[in-house]
Order: sequence, then structure tokens, then C-alpha cells
Amino acid sequence: MGDVAMSVPVLRALIQQHPEVEVTVLTRAFFKPFFRDIPRVKIVSAEVKGKHKGVFGLYKLAKELNQNAFYGVADLHHVLRSKILKQFLKCKRFVSLDKGRAEKRLLIYGEKFEALKTTHQRYADVFEKLGFPVDLSNPSFPKRVVLGQTLQRLIGRDSKKWIGVAPFAAHEGKMYPLPLMKQVVKALSQKYTVILFGGVSDVEALNTFENGINLAGKLTFDEELDVISNLDAMLSMDSGNAHLAAMLGVKVVTIWGVTHPFAGFGPFNQLEDFALIADRTQFPKIPTSVYGNSYPEDYKDAAGSIAPEVVVAKLQDVVG
Repeated sequence: MGDVAMSVPVLRALIQQHPEVEVTVLTRAFFKPFFRDIPRVKIVSAEVKGKHKGVFGLYKLAKELNQNAFYGVADLHHVLRSKILKQFLKCKRFVSLDKGRAEKRLLIYGEKFEALKTTHQRYADVFEKLGFPVDLSNPSFPKRVVLGQTLQRLIGRDSKKWIGVAPFAAHEGKMYPLPLMKQVVKALSQKYTVILFGGVSDVEALNTFENGINLAGKLTFDEELDVISNLDAMLSMDSGNAHLAAMLGVKVVTIWGVTHPFAGFGPFNQLEDFALIADRTQFPKIPTSVYGNSYPEDYKDAAGSIAPEVVVAKLQDVVG
């Protein structure tokens, strides 16, 4: 989800800076709401667990796509599936993402600890190779969505500023320990309206929070994006929710455990000090991997080296 969300501000800039361009986005149907406010963008759903599964399914998908006369194809994922699909597409202008694997290996193995090119810029580089340079330095974002009465009743209508909190990530080593996060939420709720985000599987865990409004499992994806667009700030792990908020122009404070923003996956257009990093003196092998799926057992709670008071103070500074 994060990879798709990171493409949104790049596509928005592409469309604004090249009015002659129309874009067809091939993605899962679930992600269609990401692109709802960008003109001249058409969505084609890839049913990779259904009719487009396997090599024959990709052949059928290519037949559908070949009904269009594409000028070029920008492969922003560069995985086996897109490589196979390439073989069946009639378009000959096919540029794939350079993931910078060699540079990332040097970062992970501690041989070169420095900030790499951002994923957003890597996406922009693909379009430049197709002949459409994209400048990401002066981005624009959609307006806040006016919430309907149902969402207003669910969240309330007080005058406090809204802070979203998304405490979960795909891998445990990327998460802030929940007992510490509960302290953060309790402190923030004294001054702000705290809104908790998570998936259906997170409902039970979020119900253990004594403070905050738990929206997990209660909204459609469109409604969730509507609420996020109204936040004054989002607190997130290195996870998809950080990128959802950033693509909507929301300020995002991120907590980093075994991963590090130097790998290029920080949320779009955020200040460097919005990223709170685990103590590398105590955990010198950070980043242990690019995606957080590999780390020593004693690094599991590395994010806990960031004190709750630091997290709260940063959000107060960001929100004002």
C-alpha cells in the first residue's frame, strides 16, 4: 500500500506539469480511491488473485491493455509480474524503476551510512526517462474533504485539533511498543482529539487504548481518506498510513524502529526532524533491513528507545 501511495504525489505533479498527458494506472481495485482527485487518470484493476493470476492471466490482462495505444509504460514496481506482463504488451517504450539495490545493500551492511535517493524521486526518474521530467519541489495537495454528518457524529465536533495515530506496521520491529504508545495517546488526548487508525485485524488491540477514537473497521477506505485529509498531524510508524497522510498534504511524524529513512521510504514532503529515529548508539545495526522484515531478536523493541515524552513534544511542536 505504501508503494502505491508514494506514487500519488508524483502522478499529481506529472499531470499538472504536462497537460498533454493522460495516465492509465494499473493497480489493485482496493487502491483506486488514492487517485480519486487527480484529473486525466484512469484506473485499470489488476485481479492478480482472480482472472489475471499466473502467466496466462497476465496474458489476458495484456490483451485488455493492448486495446489502448500507449505512448509508454512506466513500471514503478519492477517485480517478476511486471516483467512478464512487459513481454505481452505491444508498447515498446517500457521504463522500469531503478530500486537502487546495490546502494541499499551498502546501507544495510553498514558500509555507507548516508541518505539515498527517495522513492518518490526514483518514480519521477522513470517518467523523465520516458520524456516527461517531473519537478517535486513545489507540490500541491487536494483540499480537505468536508465530512458528512455520520463521520462528524462518530468523531465529534469539538474545537480541538485532530491528531491521527496509526500504531501498527507489517513487521513488529518497525512498531513502537504498545504500552509506550498508550502513554503517548493518553498525553495527547489531554489537549487534542486523537483518532486511532488500523485494519480490521487491529480492532481488538486498539480497543485496549483508554483514550482516543478508534476508527478501525468502522469506515470504508474512501471515508478513511476523508478523515485523514482533515487531520492536523498524523503519527505513524514506517508504514502505509504515513504515506496516505503525506499524499494528502498532512504533516506526518514517523517513528522508526529497525528501518531508517535513509533507505528512501520516508513520507513525502516532510521535514527531516519529523522522523524520530531509534537510538543507533544502543542499536548500531539500524537499519537492519530495507523493509523491516529482518532484524536481530534483541532489536525487536528498538523503537522503544524513543521516550514517549519525545514523541508527544514533537507532535505538540508540529501541531502548534
